[in-house]
Amino acid sequence: MYKISELKELLKNKKLDDRFDKIYGGDKNSIEEAYLRLSSVLEHFQKIEKSDNVRIFSASGRTELSGNHTDHNNGCVLTASINLDKLALVSKREDNKIIVYTDGANNPDSIDINNLDIDKKEFGKSTALIRGVCAGLKNSGYKIGGFTASLNNKVLMGSGLSSSASFESLIGEILNALYNDDKIEKTEIALIGEFAENIYFGKPCGLMDQMGCSVGGIISIDFKNPKSPQIEKVEYDFEKSGYALMIVDAKGDHSSLTGEYAAIREEMNSIAKYFSKEVCRDITKEELISNASKIREKIGDRAIMRAFHFIAENERVINQINALRNNDIKEYLNLMNESGLSSFMYLQNCFSITTLKNMGVALALMITKDFLHGDGACRVHGGGFAGTIQALIPLNRVEEYTKLMDSIFGDKSAIKIKIRQSPVCEV
Repeated sequence: MYKISELKELLKNKKLDDRFDKIYGGDKNSIEEAYLRLSSVLEHFQKIEKSDNVRIFSASGRTELSGNHTDHNNGCVLTASINLDKLALVSKREDNKIIVYTDGANNPDSIDINNLDIDKKEFGKSTALIRGVCAGLKNSGYKIGGFTASLNNKVLMGSGLSSSASFESLIGEILNALYNDDKIEKTEIALIGEFAENIYFGKPCGLMDQMGCSVGGIISIDFKNPKSPQIEKVEYDFEKSGYALMIVDAKGDHSSLTGEYAAIREEMNSIAKYFSKEVCRDITKEELISNASKIREKIGDRAIMRAFHFIAENERVINQINALRNNDIKEYLNLMNESGLSSFMYLQNCFSITTLKNMGVALALMITKDFLHGDGACRVHGGGFAGTIQALIPLNRVEEYTKLMDSIFGDKSAIKIKIRQSPVCEV
């Protein structure tokens, strides 16, 4: 906890390097930016709150390295926290209200924690996520209470970096620190975030996003038992192998695409149900292909292709984890490109059939493939249909690639990101 006057001095004299270093892993640009961001948040906080005591929290975005739409069918994923985060100043309240301001906006998200009922009118809104996290914590036997937060957000909404999961993790960690003596495990915060997003926000996502934002570092997750996923750290530095990890925002809008995301899960589950199973994790490629004639009549062709993608992608995740552990970047790049091709051809989430005039993800992949000439890799990033792609670009071509993509999709569309080792935390 900091006194406002104390925090001002620490920011003025740049005495928070050690704390920021733990979060951003020595990334000088992120640390320098954190001083400016926190100073701005503090200035805003003093306009909205009279409290003299504040606490600082950080929750990262995440990047999906492998496992496109595998988590919701109990598959395997490879994900990582990144240096883009939500940085918040927080003070306790005594009136059972939670009020959250983002980027200095005058219209905060606000709920009363005495009302934790599901409200379908809130679907898709940040208030639903706050209410859902509170309900999830309360259902699990934890304490909840009021607070005011002012945050600066670097996890762009609709960018495929899981802004909503980052927000859920942030709210969960604030309540963990303020009311539960930091007793809640990061994995449980992630599970509660998934509950909030599925039940209160109305989006049938898997658990990868929340785990990537909550746990920190590169992690492999096996969701064979989704209530107790197996999590392992994977140590790797792409830049030491000569490649920059980049995200390109193709400026798509996710707001009307929840139905298309949901259809992927529904179609995969319909295939599993055909075999009297709950998820595609429980069927084999041989079973799928040998029954394709009957399945296409009963369910349809796209569902078969999406199930095929799941089976192949799930195996590919394991191979990519092994490639990183064996320091085999060439094999990893080959598998990353295979993942991108499978998502385009079989999963079919690189553009929306409802907005064929805007196919930014597909266009970004085309431009990137042409740019790389076989040295590097790219794939759709996250849920797909609109938003971002991920690319591994040779370090000596990052500036050239950035200028190219920015010229097509707008200024600051191409972003070089770094892996963040820190979990969601109090600073």
